[in-house]
Amino acid sequence: MEEQLVYTRPDVVADRATHYCPGCHHGTIHKLVAEALIDLGVVDKTICIGSIGCSVFIYNYLNLDTVEAPHGRAPAVATGVKRARPDKFVFSYQGDGDLASIGMAEIMHCANRGENVSVVFVNNTVYGMTGGQMAPTTLLGQKATTCPAGRCEELEGLPIRMAEIIGGLGATAYSARVAVDSIKHLKAAKKALRKAFACQVENRGFGFVEFLAACPTNWKMTPIQANERVASEMIPHFPLGTFKDTTGEEQ
Repeated sequence: MEEQLVYTRPDVVADRATHYCPGCHHGTIHKLVAEALIDLGVVDKTICIGSIGCSVFIYNYLNLDTVEAPHGRAPAVATGVKRARPDKFVFSYQGDGDLASIGMAEIMHCANRGENVSVVFVNNTVYGMTGGQMAPTTLLGQKATTCPAGRCEELEGLPIRMAEIIGGLGATAYSARVAVDSIKHLKAAKKALRKAFACQVENRGFGFVEFLAACPTNWKMTPIQANERVASEMIPHFPLGTFKDTTGEEQ
């Protein structure tokens, strides 16, 4: 029987083991980013903006020119890079503590200006790198090092839904929320990411994709349990879907 290759590593992804914890979804999202860049033919002119948190290590695992931004400032850095080099494809790769907390002003104004850049937002409902503190996206009742009894609505408010907020801004070209916990969701995520990136290639403006992701270590779960939690707890509060789409294409 003739052997057939059905799965391979895109050349953009570095041939090296990652330091990410077992069950972490960052590696999966990196592969989707690589595939979208290849599909659109922009690998050689891409500049990635990494920000502080687990997301910053993207510069170790994708063979791209990368700029490391201060905590939360990736959209501002992306704006500067794109305006200085409009011929480049520029995207930021950020976590929830970074983008939705200290970086809230930067992401809001970047989107509101309709900057022709793309943002990949990884939401795992916790500060992953710094020890598991409560993030703006931490779910009600979820325990974290800074809310050991669980997030309380009266004290900490409700988890922030970023894809809806960004989608509500007039200058946003595309905003969607996806997940990578199943094959079905992976396929939808790949399509959404490509559409967001295409908005920049076609000069339509700001594209945003929120990825729901697992953090087994800080959730104190096995990889399987953490993956299941995405579907059972995260998606009910953070519904998947498209919240703004100016491309006119079917989702």
